[in-house]
Amino acid sequence: ILRDTGAAISPFNAWILLQGVESLPLRIERHVDNALRVVDYLSRHPKVKSVSHPALPSHKDHALYEKYFPQGGGSIFTFEIDGTQEDANVADVKSLVIHPYTTTHSQMSPEELAEQHITPSTVRLSIGVEHIDDIIADLDQAFAQL
Repeated sequence: ILRDTGAAISPFNAWILLQGVESLPLRIERHVDNALRVVDYLSRHPKVKSVSHPALPSHKDHALYEKYFPQGGGSIFTFEIDGTQEDANVADVKSLVIHPYTTTHSQMSPEELAEQHITPSTVRLSIGVEHIDDIIADLDQAFAQL
């Protein structure tokens, strides 16, 4: 088989790869659970104007979300703070928090940003596997600075 497929990875690299594959379902489950709890937290926070996640009944794709992700899905989403561009750079935690208006999408025109629903107060979260209490505490301390 080696002749047909090329070089094989080292035993250590194979073991590391296997560890990642074996723990993937647990990690995804934790990502989804944490994201849904953060969505709930943000959707009730007085300093948050809106949350864009298809788990919310008000989201335009909610029916598709329920159909295709019955156990939940999507740990990356955005929300709008009730503030300004300066207020939107919330924090830097293991769960990634980014301000797309001034970073990942900063090269776009105002029209392109509007098409993507990115405003100066948009914050993008990529929820990780930390304990949910730590994620919420990080968000709380960031909101306290607004």
